[in-house]
Amino acid sequence: MKIGMPINYVGEFSQTVEELREYEAVGLDLVLLAEAYTYDSVSQLGYIAAKTSTLQIASSILNIYSRTPTVLAMTAAGLDFVSDGRFILGIGASGPQVVEGFHGVKYEAPSGRMREVVDICRQVWRREKVEHRGKYYQVPLTKEDGGSGLGKPLRLINHPVRDRIPMVLAALGPKNVELSAEIFEGWEPIFYLPERAEEAFGEALAAGKAKRSPDLPPLEIIVDTRMLITEDADELAVAVQEVRDNLALYIGGMGARDKNFYNQLAVRYGFVDAAKEIQDLYLSGKKAEAAAAVPDELVHGVAMLGPAGHVAERVEAFREAGVTSLNATPLAKTHEHRVKDVARLKEYAS
Repeated sequence: MKIGMPINYVGEFSQTVEELREYEAVGLDLVLLAEAYTYDSVSQLGYIAAKTSTLQIASSILNIYSRTPTVLAMTAAGLDFVSDGRFILGIGASGPQVVEGFHGVKYEAPSGRMREVVDICRQVWRREKVEHRGKYYQVPLTKEDGGSGLGKPLRLINHPVRDRIPMVLAALGPKNVELSAEIFEGWEPIFYLPERAEEAFGEALAAGKAKRSPDLPPLEIIVDTRMLITEDADELAVAVQEVRDNLALYIGGMGARDKNFYNQLAVRYGFVDAAKEIQDLYLSGKKAEAAAAVPDELVHGVAMLGPAGHVAERVEAFREAGVTSLNATPLAKTHEHRVKDVARLKEYAS
């Protein structure tokens, strides 16, 4: 397995990037940068490309609503160029709170739009004249589509480093998980519980893989997790609480009551009663009680926290569940400890 690490979109960015060189030196394979309603991640990914030499760099994620498909393709080609072919385009649907609340764009038909975005991006990278007549995107926009009638098919002026830049879909819902297995190079789930992954994702993955083109490589599964190697009980307790609080935030408060993808995932894992309790408590302002209601099995299942032997066992559990990359956030309090933990995780994953 490969070892990846997300970096935060808040904080002292230049210092974080300088520290990436130390992670790179101990074997870190991949760095991922999120984009929410923050600074854009593209400019920062370009800076990271200039400061590193072997790390793959990935967007995690660019939503498909706030940029046109061709802008996504141009952006990916540009980042692949400045990184000498080290870029991975991670995209996703985000959610209506961000898409409509921050970008002012209607959140609709994520799966249908995603399929068309992929088709257009790959046309751009192959330097074909882009022509797409879809339900959601029409390129060029003709007079019949409401345009001026002056648009014509164009190809990218530059020659991309690669004509197939890897695309990863961040998805939890069955339709988009199936789509990732059908047409994407990779799939990135959050809160991945290997022992219950088959219950939550197995049917959708199987359906997508049954339609997967033989021209595509085997599906990469890039899993978000949190990690701390320690035998210090106090240090471990702090990390466990951090994971517990994060799960409560997402399961309880990320999205409307009936439109919370993370709560729905907890239900698919089998935590039906706990998912409802966490959400009820969180939405009523009882955040500490909501965190306390998160099942221990979920906390310790989605994270890798504890002595070295336990963390090594969790790595094997993820491997056996088909994971190809662990996107691990190190929770140690010092930079030296975090680098050491990444080095050890790389050793366990090799």
